Formats: sequence, C-alpha cells, structure tokens
Amino acid sequence: MKNLPLIGMTLGDPTGVGPEVVAKTIARPEIYDVLRPVAIGSSSALRRIIEICNIDLAVNKIASVSDAGFQKGVIDVLDTWDVDHSKLPFKEVTADGGEAAVVAVIEAVKLAHSGLIDALATGPLHKLAMKMAGYDYPGHTEIVQEFSNSHTSRMMLVAGKLRVIHVSTHVGVKEAVTLVKKDRIVDVIKIFYEALQDMGIEDPLIAVAGLNPHAEPGNLFGTEDSAEVLPAVEDAVSLGMQVVGPMPPDTVFSRATSGEFHGVVAMYHDQGHIPVKMLGIHEGVNVTLGTNVIRTSVDHGTAYGRAGDNRAEETSMYNASLLAAEMVLARRKRLLGD
Repeated sequence: MKNLPLIGMTLGDPTGVGPEVVAKTIARPEIYDVLRPVAIGSSSALRRIIEICNIDLAVNKIASVSDAGFQKGVIDVLDTWDVDHSKLPFKEVTADGGEAAVVAVIEAVKLAHSGLIDALATGPLHKLAMKMAGYDYPGHTEIVQEFSNSHTSRMMLVAGKLRVIHVSTHVGVKEAVTLVKKDRIVDVIKIFYEALQDMGIEDPLIAVAGLNPHAEPGNLFGTEDSAEVLPAVEDAVSLGMQVVGPMPPDTVFSRATSGEFHGVVAMYHDQGHIPVKMLGIHEGVNVTLGTNVIRTSVDHGTAYGRAGDNRAEETSMYNASLLAAEMVLARRKRLLGD
C-alpha cells in the first residue's frame, strides 16, 4: 500500500454536504485498492455527520500526515485547528463554515506542494461563506494557484469521456470575449495536452471550440475565430500537438463524448460547463491545471438543501479521488518511468 498515491480530501464547508461525501467515499472499502486517503478539515464535523448518517467509520484525528494508519473502517482526519463545528447549523451560509473550508484547502495545497501528499481532492465550498470569513477568492482554483506558488491556473471538467478546459472561467461574458486571444489559447492547449498525458493518454487529440455560432469562417458573427482561434490552433500544431479547430461549438462536445476527441478547449465558462453538467452533475469532476500540484474536486456545490439529511451522493467525490490517484500514477510514469 505504501506506493499507492496519498490523496488529501478536504471536507469543504461543514454546513454543507462536504463532510458527508468525503466520509461516504472513504467508507467504500475498494478505495484502498487504489489510493491512501486522508481527510483534511474539521474532525467534529466528520463525527457529527458519521453519526447522523450511521456510516460505519471510526474517526482517527491526527496531527500530521505521517500519523495516518490507512485502515479500512477508519477515517484519518488531519485537524490541527481544534475548532468545534458540531453545533454549526446545517443548510446555512456562515463565516465559520467558510473559514473551515478555506483553511483546509490552504493546508492541503501546502502539503501537496511540499510533497507530503501526492494530490488533493476537494469538497465543496461556498463563495459567499468564504467572503463572510474574509477570503476574497472566486473559488478553489485561485486558492490552489496562490498557495502552490504557481503562475497560472486553468479549470478542466471531466464527465465520462468528455474532458473540457476553459480559456476563461469566472468572468462576465463581455470580458470573456476580450480574453479570446491567440497566445492565451495556445497556453491553454499546452496545459491541456500535458494534463491529458497525465491522465494516461500518450498522444491526445484536442478539439478547440469556436467562440461564435458555427465557428463561421466568413466572419459573419465576429472575427475572433479567424483572427485568434485559428492562428492558435495552427501554432499548437506547429509545436507537434494534435489539435483541430475552431470547431462549431454546438456539435464539438457531442463528438468528444462519442470518443472522437480526447478533449475540448472551451472559450468561456458556460460553453464548457453546460455540456458537462448535462452529462451528470453528481458524477463530474473539476480539475485544476497549470499549477504545481494535482487537484481534483467534486463538480457540485455545498448543496445546503441536502446537508445533514443523509441525502448527499458521493459519486463525484469518489470519482475525483480516483482521478487524482490516476493522474499521480500517470505523471510518475511520464516523468520518472515508474
């Protein structure tokens, strides 16, 4: 077991479903066949939800990763903050919940950056709760970038055979159009290509979606596809990558889902998110790319409406954990020949 990837799973906001989906994931005995799990966050929140949901797990609170025992039926939880969240109300946006979620992510990123864990799989946090706690981050991606001392970050979504990376994410549509620039798109393609190799795809074929309807070459709806997207594709091809585009955005995701492409570059947030969410919001995985650490995440939010009722579905967290382990092993093989 010692060579299996060590994955830190952050609990997310304790007033949401994060602790529940982590506990239910680690309670699945087959998880130990592919990775070594450590929960990171509030041990009191974990104990509370394990009791509520009658999950067959004991809680082993640890002060460092080296104390983890990785025993089936026991959840090792790294909790060095000693804050009691057992009375924190479910289903509510709170500063305490936002604080708990953020400090766990920061700790996990630091551990991954220092090599004490191999990757992190994160539970959901809530942006307003983070702001109430004094953290002005748009989301996980920016936290991972800052605390891994990385210069850039990009979001990839995975659902079944569909893998999508975004040229821009948490900006308005008007600003997103201004970010459709050749150099930015080339950088995204490079990051995507390497990430797909880290997922075990030796020579991936990438499709680049156009910005405008039908990716019209005649510039009937705008010049971005011919002036920025097409030159970016040509540059990527000249660098030895298999890339096609700009592809009509209304068909390219379906074609990728059928296996025609290994991944799709989307031009903005909703262009990429909608097809992934349509495939299954409870099964998708969010991946941060371009940073110095491997980070995957559930592709759903805190789901306050389900919190504390034993109704949370852990498939997305389970898939995120498996994908994190898969990326660790593929990267070892690519870089070290393991």
